Amino acid sequence: MLRWNAFISALSLSMMCCTAQAGIFDSLWNDDCGCCGDVCCDSCVDDCCDVCCDVCCDDCCTGCCDDYCCSDSLLGGLLNPSDHCFDDFISPMTNPVFFEDPRSLTEVRAIYMHHVIPQGVAGGEINLLAAQLRFAVNEKLSIIATKDGYLTSSNGVVDDGWADVALGAKYTFFRDPAAGKLAAAGMTFELPVGSHTAAQGNGAGEFNLFGTGGTRIGNNMHYLAAGGLRLPADSAAESKSFYLSQHLDYMVNRKVYLLTELNWFGWFQGGNAGVPGLPQVEGGDLINLGAPDVAGNNIITMAWGAKYKPSGNQEIGLAWEIPVSSRNDVMSNRLTADWILRY
Repeated sequence: MLRWNAFISALSLSMMCCTAQAGIFDSLWNDDCGCCGDVCCDSCVDDCCDVCCDVCCDDCCTGCCDDYCCSDSLLGGLLNPSDHCFDDFISPMTNPVFFEDPRSLTEVRAIYMHHVIPQGVAGGEINLLAAQLRFAVNEKLSIIATKDGYLTSSNGVVDDGWADVALGAKYTFFRDPAAGKLAAAGMTFELPVGSHTAAQGNGAGEFNLFGTGGTRIGNNMHYLAAGGLRLPADSAAESKSFYLSQHLDYMVNRKVYLLTELNWFGWFQGGNAGVPGLPQVEGGDLINLGAPDVAGNNIITMAWGAKYKPSGNQEIGLAWEIPVSSRNDVMSNRLTADWILRY
């Protein structure tokens, strides 16, 4: 009888913890009581932690991650699970090389992009197949590989070839699962190893310094924003620019999301290269042409799309993007599809 009473008391306390303190989405995404998304996860409230530790994936009690709900680390602890305290969020779709999710994630993201080029820049289409990799070192630090892939093109300026490769790191310096807010900063370096025929491999590489953050809005909306500077190592071969990307989504149910995104690309210093006869045309997010007369140019695009989560560790997305500014340079429209497998 004493053991039964103790069990009932523990169960009651666990339910109090999960209903009074957990976020509204935690019961949707965690089969256990939902401690992974509330203050049990980070604040280690004593009474709550004593009960929730065994069904929560944080370090508030020694051994809980090893014994129960958290996925095991791989490669001797070098490869760790994603931060699952924000599983109701989805990753952004557009500006895929630079619009970084603020969470620490371990995942593979396959990307297909169909990009239509205006007739004023020789027209045609570019198709890109790429795969991004992210590896969570812990719930704050992750290693990211954000650019690679192969392009096929019917454009008169850009031909078929391999894309450059970008690698870097991201640190989530602010993280509040109970409030549904987080922010991160990081840096990547783009190695000029791509094909010159595909307008890649030029210059001596490019640094990308960025910040990104997100918040839960009400019961079923999320807002993400990221901004950064693209600083080439060889300013004669490539242009200097900045970007600001924003994402807003509405969770229709636990599997279906509707989204809209806005991207602003601005240039503050041109290079000494570019397309002959088109000194004011730049390449947007995928290509840095090093055009000479782009300082002060701005391009704004908007996208609309949806994401589907067939399971808790997958996202499948589709978004259609068009320029809404007076300039469009190399974009008439773009269709982006992705499939994320997350650990």
